[in-house]
Amino acid sequence: MQRFASVAGSRCGTSLCALALLVTASEARPRVDATFDFQIAPKPRLSALADFTTTTGIQVVRLGEGAISGASPAVSGRLAAETALREILAGSNLAYRFTGPRTVTIESAPDAAIALETISVTEVSIGRGGIREIDITSADIERRNATDLRGVFRGEPSVVVGSSLPMSQKLYVQGIEETNLAISIDGSRQNNKVFHHNATTMIDPSLLRAVRVDAGVAPADAGPGALGGAIAYFTKDARDFLSADGFGGSIKSTFNFNGNVSTTNLTSYSRQGEFEALGSFTYGKGSEFRAGNGEQVLGSATNVLSGLGKLAYQNADGHRLSISHEQIRDDAIRPFRANAVQIYGSQTTPLVRPYKLDRQNTVVSYSNVAPEGWWNPNVVLGYNRTQVAVDQYAGATPETYSYTSEGVTDSLNGKLENKFALPIGEIVAGIDFYRDRARSIERTYRTAETANNVGAYAQARLTFLDNAKLSFGLRGDHQQFGGINGFRSSDQGLSSNVSGEYALASHLTAKAGYSNVWAGVPLAENYVQNPAWHYGAGPRSVTSDNATAGLVAHFTSFRIEGGVFRTRIWDARVPLWAADMALRAFDVQSQGFHVGGAYSWDDGFVRLQFVRTDAAIDGRPADSYLGKYLTAPIGDILTVQVAHSFASSSVTIGGDVEIAFEDDSLLNPFTGIGRLDGYEVVNVFAEHHPFALPSLTLRGEVRNLLNQTYAARGTYGLEYGSGVVRPLYDPGRSYLVSAKLTF
Repeated sequence: MQRFASVAGSRCGTSLCALALLVTASEARPRVDATFDFQIAPKPRLSALADFTTTTGIQVVRLGEGAISGASPAVSGRLAAETALREILAGSNLAYRFTGPRTVTIESAPDAAIALETISVTEVSIGRGGIREIDITSADIERRNATDLRGVFRGEPSVVVGSSLPMSQKLYVQGIEETNLAISIDGSRQNNKVFHHNATTMIDPSLLRAVRVDAGVAPADAGPGALGGAIAYFTKDARDFLSADGFGGSIKSTFNFNGNVSTTNLTSYSRQGEFEALGSFTYGKGSEFRAGNGEQVLGSATNVLSGLGKLAYQNADGHRLSISHEQIRDDAIRPFRANAVQIYGSQTTPLVRPYKLDRQNTVVSYSNVAPEGWWNPNVVLGYNRTQVAVDQYAGATPETYSYTSEGVTDSLNGKLENKFALPIGEIVAGIDFYRDRARSIERTYRTAETANNVGAYAQARLTFLDNAKLSFGLRGDHQQFGGINGFRSSDQGLSSNVSGEYALASHLTAKAGYSNVWAGVPLAENYVQNPAWHYGAGPRSVTSDNATAGLVAHFTSFRIEGGVFRTRIWDARVPLWAADMALRAFDVQSQGFHVGGAYSWDDGFVRLQFVRTDAAIDGRPADSYLGKYLTAPIGDILTVQVAHSFASSSVTIGGDVEIAFEDDSLLNPFTGIGRLDGYEVVNVFAEHHPFALPSLTLRGEVRNLLNQTYAARGTYGLEYGSGVVRPLYDPGRSYLVSAKLTF
């Protein structure tokens, strides 16, 4: 990395722009926000289509000659009708077309020589009915026009993303930081913790197909280390866009006038016979943005490149083999500590320095989309690697550059599992492993910690008498930990979970869940590793328990839900660089409640959610310093989402509101430090599909309409006050225009 010379100057990219609004489905399609509870076991495809009609009320009509043959995979969870239908028809060479709100026709796919209509990505969900599951569908990601991780989860107050810079964003689920969750991308377990000033899992939303969050209680097949839940990211496939042979693609360009940030994504995909391929690339470039107070946020320029490549083979019997590689790189001038603009005191370092973050993920997988009997395997082998490089200085000016240090984490991991279909549900059983490393590369020394783990698990998901569901699972893990200077230790433990729901009445359901998790020893952050560390008797394995309970009332288009949650973690290891701090650990607790409601109509919806999250470390209210890699002060957050489509003009309008309430739980009355200031952020958008060119989507939006000066909850140092920490403020009022052309 070259020595620091000066802060990057203003750059202005070119972008295809026009005013407009969000994804508008054709009048013939089912309502985009309508979802149904599917419980279709593996069976003949014709029988599965009959179950589809029973569940949705959508009539299926077969056009042309020939019977509907073959087997359908299991389809379960709360899904959109189109998502479920696509799963039933997977591998059948049958295409579908909605001819009315309650009618769909099925016919043989056209020959490859005939131009094939690209499937509109109206709704892709990967939900499986978890007790406290948060599903981010493809429609959610498109509607929010997400450009970073916070945008993906906007409107979901149970998932808080701190920091306004994508490369330093930290994610919290019900108050628990993401390194205490089982994180996976396309089924590959992630090991991305490198530097507490950087993001842990930076990902490009334009590559995402859908996201599933198990908040708190997670199933055994979510993977090892699910201390506070799990997050599964899934990237796009060619079959998400094409129902049969053909090719297509899209180009999308977005321009943000706050910072003159230009972001362009190019995606292409193809299906030919038994083969399919997809490639997607995103490039973003721009200058520093301005906060609501009009000041430029130091080190907030954009310079990011990401890409995804996928190849897959699927034969007529449903056997599917795929390989994918996904990578993202952020390389720009950032605040010296990239999660805060400045920490006040004697100035011993430059204000800014170059940061380079490079994360990549490669996955090979095998599955059968048309299983027969009890043989329904899923095999995943993955490798991921995250590298962070930062310049180090001997003094407070750029001229005192000394050297560039690096931190590298990687993980080789895999799993072999099988889903056993039962008349009342399914059982997933399997084995998995991971080999994780965390390495620090300094000028005068190199250090590393390692963790090797082997686990076995089983998870049952059962439905009784249409009014009761029960899910329970067990996993056992054995871990070998390797420390600095040859230290070795090993340990093993069991994790269990149970959850269920019961229909108290036709419109009222009660649900509850509990889990106890053993996660072994977490690896230390690379940039705090010290060659002088001594481990004594060795680090203790971290454990947790999670509990949740709630009620759900649903009345046709209305849905009201509320519940309580609690997560407790014991012996959470967070070392410091000092020689005697290798075993530093805390006990963490996060608890609270959530209430929400939703109302949907034929052309739109409104959703409202409120979450209170109270976090503590060793029995005291949590702050963002002690909470590094553990938790953060969150408090009370209210969100509202709304969207409405005007079919006659092919226009959709909508927006969202986030209100964070003032919180004094950390306030020191003598110093005035500790208050969490409240804020209200409003985002609005409009989107249009011209009738003359329906493949074109034009969008305009305003983010932070009220021009609030604020740092979002979860951002480091926001509770210390401007005299101690100058936090990373979020962008002020920002105007964005974008255009997307699908071909």
